[in-house]
Amino acid sequence: MMGIGYPMTTSQPAPKPRGRHWADLLDEMVERHPDREMAVHRDSRLTYRQMQAEARRAARGLYALGVRPGERVALLMTNRLEWLITAFGTFQLGVTLVPISSWYRTWDIDHALRHCQAGLLITMDRFRNNSYLDSLRELAPELADQDRDRLRLERFPDLERIVFFGADAAVPGTFGYEEMLALGESVPDEAIAACRAKARPEDLAYILYTSGSTAAPKGVMMQHVGCLENGFNIGERQRITADDRMWFVVSLAWSYGSVNAMGNILTHGGCMVLQEYMDPGEALALLAAEKVTAIYTMPNINAALLNHPDRSKYDLSSLRTGMTAGGPSEMMRVIEDLGASEICAAYGSTETYGICTITRAADAVAVRTTSNGLPLPGMQIRIVDPETGRELSPGETGEILVGGLIVPGYWNDPENAASAFKDGVYHSGDLGYFDEQGHVHFVGRIKEMIRTGGINVAPAEVEVFLKTHPAVIEAVVVGLPDPEKDEVVGAVVQLLAGVRLSEQELRDYCRSRIAAFKIPTRIRLVAEGDIPRTSTGKVNKREVVQLFA
Repeated sequence: MMGIGYPMTTSQPAPKPRGRHWADLLDEMVERHPDREMAVHRDSRLTYRQMQAEARRAARGLYALGVRPGERVALLMTNRLEWLITAFGTFQLGVTLVPISSWYRTWDIDHALRHCQAGLLITMDRFRNNSYLDSLRELAPELADQDRDRLRLERFPDLERIVFFGADAAVPGTFGYEEMLALGESVPDEAIAACRAKARPEDLAYILYTSGSTAAPKGVMMQHVGCLENGFNIGERQRITADDRMWFVVSLAWSYGSVNAMGNILTHGGCMVLQEYMDPGEALALLAAEKVTAIYTMPNINAALLNHPDRSKYDLSSLRTGMTAGGPSEMMRVIEDLGASEICAAYGSTETYGICTITRAADAVAVRTTSNGLPLPGMQIRIVDPETGRELSPGETGEILVGGLIVPGYWNDPENAASAFKDGVYHSGDLGYFDEQGHVHFVGRIKEMIRTGGINVAPAEVEVFLKTHPAVIEAVVVGLPDPEKDEVVGAVVQLLAGVRLSEQELRDYCRSRIAAFKIPTRIRLVAEGDIPRTSTGKVNKREVVQLFA
C-alpha cells in the first residue's frame, strides 16, 4: 500500500491534536483563553466561555425534548451563531448532528430527512426566497393537526418533534427555538453530564450530505476524531494561530465549512467570522471591519470579490492565509490582488474529511499555484491504473486512492459504501498524479473524462485554460455526444459583465495555445447565475450538458 518512492502517509510527524471530541475541545479552549472571541455574526459575538454556556443551555433544551445519546438531530440553518450553539449542544449530549444545506429545496429536504432518520429537526422558517416552512407544509400537510410532543408524520416516521427558529408566530405542531431553551431550564446538570460521559472520539459528529450531482445525495459519516485531527493538521499547514480570524461564507452544512475550516480554526483557538450568503459588497466590508486573516473560498467567490467595483475602497491588508481552488492565474490573483500571500491549495472529498492533501503556507508560490500539496499526516495516498490497479510512477496519471484517516462510510447506504470503500481504502474516482517532489496534482474525474476521437481530455484542464482569458470569469467543460468522434468538448463560459466576446474569438484564443482536440467544439456564453449548480453550490454537470440539447 505504498506509492512508488513515496510514503503513503505523511511528509512530517503528526502534531498532537488539541482535542479528540468537539465537546472536549470547547472545554479545553475555555481553559486556555475563556474570553477570546470564538465566533462573530453581524453585531453578535460570543467568547469561548459564552459559547460553552450557550451550548450547555441548548443541550438542556434538546434533552427536554427527548433527545438522547446516539440519536440524530437535523439542523437546517444558515451560517449564524445559533448553528454553532446547536451543534455544540448536540455534541454535549453525544448526539449526531445532520446539517442540511440552506440551499436545499423541497425535494432535497425530503430526501435528507427521510434518509438520516432524525428524531428532531431544528429549522429556520425561511431564508431569503426559500421558505422551509412551506416545504414542510407540502411534505407533511398533516403537521398542523398533530400533537407536537409526539409527531406521527406519514412521510417522516422517525421525526417526532420540530423546532422552528425565527418564525414570526407559533407554527402549529412545532416548538419555537426560544421555547426549547426555556424548557431546558428544568433539566439538571447531572443529566447532561451523564450523557456527556458516554461520548467517545469515535462517535459520529456529523452526517453530511454530498451534493448528489449524479444521484441522490449520500450521507457521509464523520467521526469526532477525524474532524479534529484533520482540521488541526490543515491549520498547521496554513500556519493558523489563536490570533487568526477566519471568514465563513462557505456553508457550515458542507465539510469544507464544518469540518475543514471549523476544525482548523477552533483547534487553534481562533475566531470564526460568519456570513450567511455571498454578497460581495457585504463580504468586503466584513473582511475589512473584522480584520479577517484567513479565508476559505471557491473560484466563484474569488471572482465576486476580485471583480467588485468597490474592492479598492476596503483595507484587506489583514488577509494572509486560508484555502481556495482554481488554476494558477486565479491563485495568483488571490495572492496578489486580495493579498492572501500564504493561501494554500488542496485536494480531497467529503469522504476524506474534506481534505487529504494541501500545500504549505511556506511553500513557494509556484508550488501553491500549480499543485495540490503533500498528503496530510495520517493520510495514505496511492495513484493506480484505474483498470488494472497497477501502482503508477511519478508523472503518470491514474485514480487517486486514499487510506488512513478516512470516514467510516455512508449512513444507511451499504451499496454505495461497498463500491467506494474497499479494503479500508477510499476509491475517489478522481484522476491525478504525483510529481517528483511527492506533491499530488488533481487532473479531473474519471467519469467526467471526455473521450473524443479516441483521445482522453480532462475537463478540468480545459476549464483552467479557458479562465486564462482575461474576459472569462468561469468555465465549465463537459463531453457532448457526437456520432463521429464519440464525444466532443463543450464549454459553458461566463464572461465579465459588459465584455463582448464571441464564441469564435474564444476558439481563436484557444487555437494557438492548446492542442486542437482540447478546443471546445461547442460553446455557450452565459450570464452570471446561469451556470447550473447543485443545492450545495457545486456545478451540476448533468444540467450543463442539457444546456446544449
